[in-house]
Amino acid sequence: MNYSEVLNITPGNAICYSGFREGQQPGGVYPSYNQVKEDLFILQKHWKYLRLYDCDEHTDTVLKVIKDEGLDFKVMLGAYINAEMNNHGCPWGGNYSEEALIQNKAKNKYQIEKLIHIANLYPEIIMSLSAGNEACVDWTDHYVPVESVINYVRMIKKGAKQPVTFCENYLPWLNKLKPLVDEVDFISIHTYPVWEYKNIHEALEYTKQNYYAVADTYPDKPVVITEAGWTTYSNGRGICPSNVSEDYQSIYYNDLVNWSAKNVILTFVFEAFDESWKGSDEALEPEKHWGLFKVDRTPKLVMKKHFYKNYDLLNKK
Repeated sequence: MNYSEVLNITPGNAICYSGFREGQQPGGVYPSYNQVKEDLFILQKHWKYLRLYDCDEHTDTVLKVIKDEGLDFKVMLGAYINAEMNNHGCPWGGNYSEEALIQNKAKNKYQIEKLIHIANLYPEIIMSLSAGNEACVDWTDHYVPVESVINYVRMIKKGAKQPVTFCENYLPWLNKLKPLVDEVDFISIHTYPVWEYKNIHEALEYTKQNYYAVADTYPDKPVVITEAGWTTYSNGRGICPSNVSEDYQSIYYNDLVNWSAKNVILTFVFEAFDESWKGSDEALEPEKHWGLFKVDRTPKLVMKKHFYKNYDLLNKK
């Protein structure tokens, strides 16, 4: 089933955007209006659809910039939902006190209510809504039962007019998320070949396998890829350092975008800019380096080829 009918949009390039720069992070210092404006002026050259993850101060600024500057973006907006039960299988946390879990449920309800409120404030900009992100996969540190996600989806559909989804790794859609399929308007999957120990020569084929495993299981439900990308550095934890580079990112990006366009698949590339606040304090932490642009907004190799005419010719001299 074609996503454009459900989302009421035309095919176009899509990207995940989080604008936190050096010294900034969620809950701390947020990007300013002018910083977000600079980012969006960069992104508007190549992308029409943005994915935002949270109903926080950053999202408020992004939507204000889009509206005030008259930028031609449509936004998929998500609510960040916190753990509602412990996940002992998470290798980096996932265990909380009973009191914390109770507080998280209240926070999640507030997040969903805020998502609905923002969606109704910007109906011309926000094209779709997500009830959460990676909250049901086995390794998550913010595990939320499927039953809760279903309730959040129903709350959103009752309070807002935009199509509703839930963003998750491809695998849970094949098992534990089956009860959610009938509730959402479209399915959103994440696919990361490099996290699954695939090399660059296997990458696109693996992405195809992930996508069609879900799409073929639910032929009457549109499937959107809401995260797919390739990091450019690794400290060796989870990703082999020899498997990442700007060259490999460029190859995967171009293969992914070309395949998505040819097959009319909406794919949000992860992500626009590097984010130094993510992951561990180690400089080569892979979570910090998924951006197509560095944290100082200079383009990586894949974007140099788009931003600088005759780039390949210049580098052959």
